[in-house]
Amino acid sequence: MYLILLGAPGTGKGTQAKILAQQRGLLHLSTGDMLREAVASGTDLGRRAKSYMDAGALVPDALVIDMLLERIAKPDAAAGFILDGFPRTLAQARALDEALERTGKGVDIALNFVAPDEELVRRLSNRWICRRCGYIANRRLEKCPACGGDLYQREDDRGDTARTRLETQKPLADMVAHYRDGGKLVEIDAMQPVERVTADVLRVIDRVKSA
Repeated sequence: MYLILLGAPGTGKGTQAKILAQQRGLLHLSTGDMLREAVASGTDLGRRAKSYMDAGALVPDALVIDMLLERIAKPDAAAGFILDGFPRTLAQARALDEALERTGKGVDIALNFVAPDEELVRRLSNRWICRRCGYIANRRLEKCPACGGDLYQREDDRGDTARTRLETQKPLADMVAHYRDGGKLVEIDAMQPVERVTADVLRVIDRVKSA
């Protein structure tokens, strides 16, 4: 099963990716995690990415694509994966399609998590992240309930910055259209409680697997 999670910041993609990885045994791949891992490992791709990251610039599409293709070629990705944070552009989506086609595979489902912008701004403005384990809390807490680590709020999750992030979602619209045209897109109501979102997602996955 090759699963893509799409949606604006704050729709809960990361939360659902972790739940699905646990419940369906699929490899959860986050491009942010892969970039940090490659940099820490000192690979050629990691060194090239680090120069952009240190300068505060976006890592170019070509480099992110190369890094992802290198990762999904490993044995633990053979049974399938959940992609969270990739693709971010239409070019990345097409490159992924081409890479999978070369191995006789393809994206099975692209889930698009949908919620109104005002709700997403509210969620982002209340989002706090554990520095140690990455746990995401929906309100400020003294310590992370998962590991006891310190929580912090990212600059781009604050008020006006969060709103600006949501106003620049043209690449997301292009990818939604791409997967819709390919008959792969399924929209998920992200306004529901986490448990109901998970139930909807699992129903979609089970339906596709049994088709």
